[in-house]
Amino acid sequence: MPTGQLSLSGPVARPAVGTLPIRGDLAHIALADRYLVAHYVAPQPRSVGNEGATLLCQPRPGSEEVATLEPGQAFEALDYAGDWCWGCCGPEGPTGYVPTAHLAPQDGG
Repeated sequence: MPTGQLSLSGPVARPAVGTLPIRGDLAHIALADRYLVAHYVAPQPRSVGNEGATLLCQPRPGSEEVATLEPGQAFEALDYAGDWCWGCCGPEGPTGYVPTAHLAPQDGG
């Protein structure tokens, strides 16, 4: 959580796609002291499934690849839409989309 006085001090350059976990509508809660968005999200801890996964820039097959995720690797889920999960490997990235089916089943479900 951010500490200290927060203020709007002018425009801030948006990071490149695939880097920090921030979109126009939401961002990882750890970025609240650096970026202003409509919503901040506390990540949901997940892990990559047994087959591994490719982190993509957009939620569609064939999109530009951001990183290769190893089986069992920790992943922080931030948003789900259809068959896709947008998330990151930590608050400093990398960030992108993976098919939800490529994440390990959640505990208790």
